[in-house]
This record gives sequence, C-alpha cells and structure tokens, in this order.
Amino acid sequence: MKPKIVVTDYEFSDLAPEIAVVEAAGFELTPRQCRSEAELIEACRDADAVINQYAQITGRVVDALERCRVISRYGIGLNTIDVEAATRRGIFIGNVPDGSLEEVSDHAIAMIMGLARGLRLHDAAIRSGRWDYTVVKPLYRLRGRTLGLLSFGAIPQRVARKMSGFGLRIIACDPYADAEKARTAGVEMVDKATLLREADILSVHVPLTPETHHAIGRAELAAMKPTALLVNTARGPVIDEAALIEALSAGGIAGAGLDVFEFEPIGADHALVAMPNVILTPHAAWYSEDSEVEIRSKTAQNVVDVFQGRHPTYLANPKVLDIARAKAS
Repeated sequence: MKPKIVVTDYEFSDLAPEIAVVEAAGFELTPRQCRSEAELIEACRDADAVINQYAQITGRVVDALERCRVISRYGIGLNTIDVEAATRRGIFIGNVPDGSLEEVSDHAIAMIMGLARGLRLHDAAIRSGRWDYTVVKPLYRLRGRTLGLLSFGAIPQRVARKMSGFGLRIIACDPYADAEKARTAGVEMVDKATLLREADILSVHVPLTPETHHAIGRAELAAMKPTALLVNTARGPVIDEAALIEALSAGGIAGAGLDVFEFEPIGADHALVAMPNVILTPHAAWYSEDSEVEIRSKTAQNVVDVFQGRHPTYLANPKVLDIARAKAS
C-alpha cells in the first residue's frame, strides 16, 4: 500500500514539480486546500506525510496525526507548524532553507534602492502629470550612510555582499552570528540598541519565533532616526504593524518597504496602502520561476527521503533524532 502524502494547501496553479518528484519514487500526492484546523485534522489524520504551505498545523492538528512520519514545508519559515509538538511525536520536519536566498536578498536590495531613490514617488508623480524632482525631497546619497541588518544569516550575508560596492558602512545584530565571517565580509557586529540608533536603512531578516514577535515595536521605532528607512522581507509579525503605521504617519521614520505583513493578504483599505512613503509587495520576495521549481521539488524530496529510509535532506528539527534513538533503544 502506497503511503498517503497530503498537501495541506498551495497557491500554485498545479503541483507538477511535486508530482514529478513523488511519482518518480513510486508514490502519490493527495492535494487539499485546508483553511481551518478541523479541515486539516480531517485531511491529515491518516496521512503518512504532510506537505504544507500556509495552513496552520497547530499542536491539536499534530496530536490528531495517527501515523505521520514527516511534515515538509515550502520555503524557510516554520511558523505554520508547531515544531515542538511534532518533535515530541517523533515526526521529522523538513523545509527548504536555500531555495530563494538570491531572490529574497535581491528583493530586499530592490526595496532599499527604490526607497533610497524615491522611485515610488517619482513614478506616481509622473503618472499624475507632475514633472518635478522635488516630490522626493529630502533625498540623501547612499555612500557614507549606514545599512543595518537585523540578523546575519544566509540572506543578510548576501545583502551585505551585494551592497558592499555602494560605499555604505554595514552593521548587523545577531547574537548567533559567526563574528569571523562578519569581519571577513566587512560587517561590524553591534548590539540591538546600536543597530537601531545608527542605521540609516534597517533591513529585517530574522525568523518569526516567540522571541522575535514584535521585535520592532514602538520603542524600537522611536529609537530610529527620523530619516531612517525600514525594509522587511522576513515575516510580518516581527514588526508591530500598528506601531509602524504610527511612526510612518508621524514622521518617526521616513519610509518602509514591506513584503510581509501581520495578517496576509492585506486589503486595499489597509492603512499602509495609502502611504506614499511605503513600497508594498505581496509576500513575493521568494519568487522567481527558478526558485519556485527548486523550492517545490525540494519540499517533495524531503518526504521521499523519509520513505526511502533517510532523514529529510533539510531536517529542521534535529532534536527528533534523539527521540528516535531513545525509542530504538
């Protein structure tokens, strides 16, 4: 009997890359579009494996899984899965941490450059019939300014490397970073207070965890320069959105580039939509045709790995191995 592999939800027009990987290994997919905890439990209760995009696999859902061996998530973030609950149950968690490193770093830089050069304001002015460079005043050159990175993982490391030719001072805050790697990259490691106080541009790259939820709130925004720009291509709830709207409205900071939001999707009536000093994209930083195929194929491969007697290629909860060893002994 073939294992049951359930795709909880997906935003793609088809599942061709996933099917190609799974069927090549002799397995089949069961696609679903679950929108609630109850739907997830009904769809996944008897699943041997689960592939997940945005549906929230809560502890209650995990506890209802009768024989699941692996949950594999599209992309890097694991905030849709109760990883601790799954680990306790001995379920492997797989993700794809390297599928869109270039795309997300490029997207963050595109937002930085768009904000720094006032592209949204210029574009809107011309479309409205106004030919006037002063719509972006005041604007400052990048050279000599400070780019701050909240985190110094794989993506911000690429941002630093790609931005190194612009004459910026680059600083980063990450208690887990390799200090020698930062030094070699010409990046100065600082504490969070220094990062907020000195950054002319702050680019956010931390994962969403209980510790990073609202890591940028009212106090942090108040500590930033009124001329500072804020970019977030990580996860929406890392920033307190209400506090950000207040800061943007009151001139606490000069502008923001946001690819992610506290609640997605946002609607046309969202306060951020009407702000001329904000660039918005729809959680699309990860996307290119290349990255989409890579992420989807690797997500499916994590599942195939387990059914072929291996660990997932990208094992996100290595603590599960201790539980497996304990059960074996």
